[in-house]
Amino acid sequence: MTTETFAVIVLLGSFFLLIALRVPIAYAVGLSTVLCLLVQGQALVTLPQQMVKGMWSFSLMAVPFFITMGVLMGSGGIGERLIKLADSLVGWMRGGMAMVNVVDSYFFGGISGSAAADTASLGSIIIPMMVDQGYDVDFSTAITITSSVEGLLVPPSHNMVLYAMAAGGVSVGSLFLAGYIPGAILAISLMVGSYIIAVKRNYPRGSAFSIKNVFRQILSSFWAMAAILIVVVGVVGGVFTATESAAIAVIYSLFVSVFVYKGLNWKGVWKALDEAVETLSIVLILISISTAFGYCLTTLHVPDLAAQAITSISDNPIVIALLINLILLVLGMVMDMAPIILIATPVLLPVAQSIGIAPIQFGIILVLNCGIGLLTPPVGTVLFIGSAIAKRPIEKIVKATLPFYLCMIVALLLITFIPQISMFLPNLFAK
Repeated sequence: MTTETFAVIVLLGSFFLLIALRVPIAYAVGLSTVLCLLVQGQALVTLPQQMVKGMWSFSLMAVPFFITMGVLMGSGGIGERLIKLADSLVGWMRGGMAMVNVVDSYFFGGISGSAAADTASLGSIIIPMMVDQGYDVDFSTAITITSSVEGLLVPPSHNMVLYAMAAGGVSVGSLFLAGYIPGAILAISLMVGSYIIAVKRNYPRGSAFSIKNVFRQILSSFWAMAAILIVVVGVVGGVFTATESAAIAVIYSLFVSVFVYKGLNWKGVWKALDEAVETLSIVLILISISTAFGYCLTTLHVPDLAAQAITSISDNPIVIALLINLILLVLGMVMDMAPIILIATPVLLPVAQSIGIAPIQFGIILVLNCGIGLLTPPVGTVLFIGSAIAKRPIEKIVKATLPFYLCMIVALLLITFIPQISMFLPNLFAK
């Protein structure tokens, strides 16, 4: 056995062993990297050098700004207005509150960019509302956590920025555009599943549709939705970079939350900023340490080995695409989203490109797979948040979520095998 082969075994073996032992992901990545460097005979100073290199990126500055924007808007009384807007659009349907939940997550996800923030902010409002109207608490929680994944696809999403950085040379603006239709496909899939369950259980309808009420709620939510336009239109139109747009969005969010909607006072602002710093510290630690891990993967030629292993199973593009999705789904069960994006992208993106999947489309596939992983035990962050809000056992929530897992898989397969779902808007605006 060569030193290189042994180093690969040590790197990956120790990593998955530490994950199985429930060691925090940052420590697992760091320790396995240190062991790999020792086996290779490299100086340990390589670790901090690679960590600093991972943080030395102008585009990465967009991440803290987008996180701060999401926290400010999420704490500023935006959620209630978006729920009313969604209710005016789809509340009249059978199982109307479930539909409202899905549509509201599409709107709010475009503001927060985070499934966890969506579940924590909207879940505490809409789950009790659904229960009061006669919906089962487990069903209410299940549709809340699954619809929150829309926020990962609908821009602006800091996870898209992470992917653009990991993939190298991928346009953040194109990724933002690419997320709209897949987010809508996921929403429609969840709404179909909700409707079937609502009819079977005879869940109630909401108020009758009123175009006057729709316009009233659009006007009420205008300032919140404008934040998305500032970011997406500004980036796609070339007015400013993703980092500049994120900084402008933070200032705008602060103004709207404090002076327009008045959902935050200055004490609340400091609390929101404290929450943003806490979230950001976790994300940046993972980014830096994952860069060192990725350095080991690259020097050991693991991406090439992975590509050879996958293509050796089959040369059929459909089979390879299914294998990529399967690998990502399994990783999502044991790892959090940021490290999957940073570690799996350099390994699996070349394989995806070899079967004709464009980097932008692969980014959407990757993010949706990671989103499903946030809902699956044993490391389902959003699953745990939903369970805590509803005060229900994890196993009950998982059982209620099973039909929605199927809806999400259907959306994932459509996005995987129909490239235009992801590529239509980027191609349209590229012309």
